[in-house]
Amino acid sequence: MAKEPVTNEAGARPRFCVLGAGHGGTAMAAHLALMGFQTNLFNRSEERLLPIKLMGGIELLRTEGDVVPHGTARLHCVTTDIAEALPDSDVLMVAVPATGHRFMAEACASHLRNGHIVVLNPGRTGGALEFSHILRRRGVTADVVVAEAQTFIYASRCVNPAQVQILRVKNSIPVAALPAYRTPEVVQALRPAFPQFAPGDNVIKTSLDNIGAVFHPTVTVLNAARIESTHGDFEYYIDGVTESVSRVLEALDAERVGVAAAMGFNAITARQWLYLAYDAAGKTLHQAMRANPGYYGIKGPYRLDHRYLNEDVPMSLVPIASLGDMLGVETPTIDAAIHLAGLLNGCDYWAEGRTVERLGLAGLSLKQIRELVLEGLPTVSGAPPTHDQA
Repeated sequence: MAKEPVTNEAGARPRFCVLGAGHGGTAMAAHLALMGFQTNLFNRSEERLLPIKLMGGIELLRTEGDVVPHGTARLHCVTTDIAEALPDSDVLMVAVPATGHRFMAEACASHLRNGHIVVLNPGRTGGALEFSHILRRRGVTADVVVAEAQTFIYASRCVNPAQVQILRVKNSIPVAALPAYRTPEVVQALRPAFPQFAPGDNVIKTSLDNIGAVFHPTVTVLNAARIESTHGDFEYYIDGVTESVSRVLEALDAERVGVAAAMGFNAITARQWLYLAYDAAGKTLHQAMRANPGYYGIKGPYRLDHRYLNEDVPMSLVPIASLGDMLGVETPTIDAAIHLAGLLNGCDYWAEGRTVERLGLAGLSLKQIRELVLEGLPTVSGAPPTHDQA
């Protein structure tokens, strides 16, 4: 069921490289190839790619309603060699957990060329800032645009190592470039394959409108005993979010919105997001969550060593708290969630996470941060941070 690809406004057919061969990466690579786009697939480990090579591609299985094409997707290149994957690609779709963004930035740095567009799917909080900061530190001078999506475009799953299903394609995904004025370039490059991507305001907006940062870590922490005793056999958003738990979520959400306001940006509240995304309304967050039919039937994580903590805490909560520290905005609920999550999993999420140093924002004034986000890198006096700081 492959079809001929459409072109962008310049008449060119974009060539894609998907970086990451997990659930999302294989789904995206298969979908792109079946739509007729030249698609490369890069993964750091050969083990994950071997079944795809043996099968001669990725089988995208039929789903109810045929939301996407189905069949065997023949990829142009499947490789662990980043030097092989990038040169003949125009758009690099990074589809790995946010904890892998640093690796991808380091791996790509010496192979990027003028015209490359890098899109983090999604960026979580501060993804594009961190990725761009690493490229600057590596001395990349090529004209490369780094952007981030607010969320991942698919609900998908791997059925077997070379078989994947796309259960749903989201209708509208905000995407923002760094700096913001280059967002139209990114949307134009993506549109032939993904008309679902819409211009976002800027990377602070896409980062701080990351509602997963509100729901995932705190609900998991406050249901730790239940997760360990039942292995996640409870309704995560319904049984796991009582009125008292929702009050904690609302306090954490208010701190997130407060950090955005201190930077001069208007972040949507979790309750507003539920209404916009799901038409779920309520006078309180608890009521709105229970009014969302999409939350019923979703089970909890089967263990605490899960992306709801290992990804969402260091890559979402830590940068919000770190920005708060820098801006003088108190974030006691977020700080508590980070601390408790680290105790539960026996690790230091502050040491692993995206602090303002790793985002390349340490030492910048609020005016300079806004210039960086909206217009490009500001002129900053003083020496760059050391390797240890970055």
